[in-house]
Amino acid sequence: MKYKTVEFGNNLKIGILGGIGPEASAEFYHRLIKELQDTGLIKSNKDFPQIILNSIPAPELIGDEISFSQLAPYRDGLRELNEFRVDIIVMVCNTIHLFYNELQKITRVPILDLKSEVRRKIENDKFRKLAIMGTPRTIKSSLYRFKDIKYVPLSDKEIRQISAAIFSYNRGENKAKQRQIVEQIARRCLSRGAEAIILACTETAMMLEKADIPKIDTIEVLVRSVVESYQKRRLPLLGNESMEVLK
Repeated sequence: MKYKTVEFGNNLKIGILGGIGPEASAEFYHRLIKELQDTGLIKSNKDFPQIILNSIPAPELIGDEISFSQLAPYRDGLRELNEFRVDIIVMVCNTIHLFYNELQKITRVPILDLKSEVRRKIENDKFRKLAIMGTPRTIKSSLYRFKDIKYVPLSDKEIRQISAAIFSYNRGENKAKQRQIVEQIARRCLSRGAEAIILACTETAMMLEKADIPKIDTIEVLVRSVVESYQKRRLPLLGNESMEVLK
């Protein structure tokens, strides 16, 4: 049976590729709703964007190497969101953005470029020396390495500890312990000269959300970018009301 896609007028239709892990996706959704409410543009329930969350049971990309077969569920998930005719896709995972260019070719829908958004955040906050905490691939790759920024290196042992903490946290195993491990490493990086920590995994972003340390929270970066897209779509439709929101 074929189902007809429902159109919701001029409101933004957001596709979320989530489930990687599912708790981080739920956290993103929760924060997104709160940020949308804070814009002042939500006058009633009909003002919220349509949001399709495709929570896929994909493998954790926490190894040093990522195979082509591991990306299959991600490609399938994007194709499914494409069928919903969304306006924008958000991939709630940092590591998968290593394959951004390849994945963008799969769908006609623009995928939010997290690397560019993190870069913008770094420039706005005028950071010059950072540490990266995420999966081994995000730490060692060029994803968040920019030529005018200095980086505090992590030891191989610290990288393994972060990777194990991410895996255990995602399974719900002794979360307090995993938070403690990650926070201790983050504070060591700060003591070595890092001005802030790029939380380059949605799980590390959750673990250190309430920690009193300077950080670039990639869940928050994703949320802020989506809210900006919503505002660009909605404000022109509101006429004079938009001026009140912007005051």
